[in-house]
Parts: sequence; C-alpha cells; structure tokens
Amino acid sequence: MLLKSIKSTTRAEFIRLCPGGVSINTNSVPNTSDLNTIEEYLKSINGAGNDEVLTLRLPQSKSYLKITGIPYIQPNGNKLTGDNITTTMKQLELFEPVNLTAKPRVIKASPKSDMAIIWFDIWDSQNGSKAKLLINHSFNFGRYTVMIRATNMNPGVSQHHNCWKWDHSTFSCHAHGSRCQKCSGPHKLEHYRDLAWCCKANSKLNPSRLETAKGEPCPHSFKCVNCKGKHMADNNKCPFWKHRFNCE
Repeated sequence: MLLKSIKSTTRAEFIRLCPGGVSINTNSVPNTSDLNTIEEYLKSINGAGNDEVLTLRLPQSKSYLKITGIPYIQPNGNKLTGDNITTTMKQLELFEPVNLTAKPRVIKASPKSDMAIIWFDIWDSQNGSKAKLLINHSFNFGRYTVMIRATNMNPGVSQHHNCWKWDHSTFSCHAHGSRCQKCSGPHKLEHYRDLAWCCKANSKLNPSRLETAKGEPCPHSFKCVNCKGKHMADNNKCPFWKHRFNCE
C-alpha cells in the first residue's frame, strides 16, 4: 500500500527472513524512491529503530566497460598501467558512485598501435543503472579526452587446467593426461611428492642425486611449463598470467 501511495508501479510480492537480514521480492527493479519507502516501512515494524534496519541494496551483478583514446606510452615514457587509471578515477566525480570489481586491465589496441584500451568491470544493479551513468561519457585523462564504452565480458586468454598451457580449450588439448603445475610431470599436483623425478635417486648424475626422504617436503625448485621460471604454472607472478588479457 505504501508503494501504491507514492504512485509506484513496483509491488512487494513477498517478504522473508534470511541469514543476516530480510529478502523482499518485487515485480520489478525498485528505484531510489521505492527503496526509501521500503526502508521506512521496515523501520516502522514493531518500532524498529534506525540502528536495527540496515541500508537496503539491490542484488549486484557486473557491468563490463572499456575506455578508449588513451596513449599506451605516457609523456614520461612509462607504459600505462591499471594503477594510473585507478588513480585518475578516484579524482573524478563521474566515478564516485562506482565500485570496481578489480584493477583496470590495460592492453594495446593492436600490436603496432601506440594507443591503449582499458577494460574495467564494476559492481552494478541488475538493470545496469551505474553503467548507464558512464556509457558514452567522456573525461579528461591528462591532456587527452577519452571515452567510456559498453563492452562484453573480457575474461582474457584461458589457461587449460590439464596441461597448464594457455589459449586453448579442453577439446583442443593434445595432452594425454594431467600435467603437474609444479614440475610439468605426467601426474596431478597431489601426487607430486610421490612421483616427481626430482625427488627420485639418480646415480647417473654428477654429482649423483639422493632420494628425498619419505615424509620430507620437496626441496627442489618449481619450474613453470610456460616461462620456465621458478614458480608453479598457475602462479599470478608468471609473465603469462600477468598478460592473460593480451593475446599477443
């Protein structure tokens, strides 16, 4: 009745208690006025005070956006980074109501281009109300005027969790079995300690290698199957992982 009294088309279909609060199902996405009315109603129930009613919020989803028109190489000669973009966003009123889901991702528009594309995702309502405030708006980035555009989800290049190589699907993987992301051996990571070659005795080496004692952790270095670095293949410090949004 309260929603009807403010001439809202939104109707509460049912209310139920849930862990940590109250869930209210409506026939459409409430606007700010609807949320204020619902909040006042909840405060009036059994004399509930302001401290007993948490701020209402809509179910959240992600909106996917990109920024174009920024040079990849900055005037100081450094490459553009996600931190540069985040710092600028924090200084602009346009982005005040926006919460990023992660640090913006920067890639070159093409391998030979000197311009960048910045991909960023934001927490949004189910009807994308926050994204609508940003799409097709421009802002100043240094001496450049740049534009915000809508885009599709950009998950980046995928890493296959069987062979731990990049940029191919399960159906196109040629590995005959699982590979270990620590040593690239033909076994799963949980069997590394029992099957890895580095913990086995080898008298043919000079000096010879002794077997690692049972129950002792492996003392040997990791070896990434992609960059050959001393880390696991799925480590976020790997250059391949850091550039997973740049296919080239």
